Amino acid sequence: GKYPNIIRRNRNGVAVLDGSETLAELYALGRDIFSYFGLGCRNVTKLYLPEGYDFTPLLEALHEYREIIHHDKYKNNFDYNLTLYILNNEPYRNNGCLLLREDPSLQARIASVHYGFYTDRVQLVTQLDSIRDQIQCVVGREPLSGFQVLPFGKSQEPGLTDYPDGVDVMEFLTKL
Repeated sequence: GKYPNIIRRNRNGVAVLDGSETLAELYALGRDIFSYFGLGCRNVTKLYLPEGYDFTPLLEALHEYREIIHHDKYKNNFDYNLTLYILNNEPYRNNGCLLLREDPSLQARIASVHYGFYTDRVQLVTQLDSIRDQIQCVVGREPLSGFQVLPFGKSQEPGLTDYPDGVDVMEFLTKL
């Protein structure tokens, strides 16, 4: 355009799990999912899981956040999404306070998180690289080639130089 600008796009946080996470790590992941009711740009809205992943420990750890369901607006969204999944005969997983659904999209509705499976880390890196512009942050345990990976529970704790969309606003303003 004619004038310099900073127009932020909608981006989301993703988490990469390998199935060996401790309950403490999965509980910490809950902070990345539930903080700000999942509406923050750094909230995890998509999980990347290995083929054959056992959902039981994840669902149990995230159930520790069950108090969130007592917020009327969150509960209304939970009930609405659950109803849609049931009426549309869509497969989902439910722990009473969060709905998990296999879906390629990074954007998930309130009270829902999407997931997808990966076969190996090379394929996963290729997949994430193809949607890099849609990802605000990556949460996980292991390093991931070409990505900064934050520890579980830390997506909402950016450092001073972790700029939204990688744009240093102060630098932008000084160059106007």
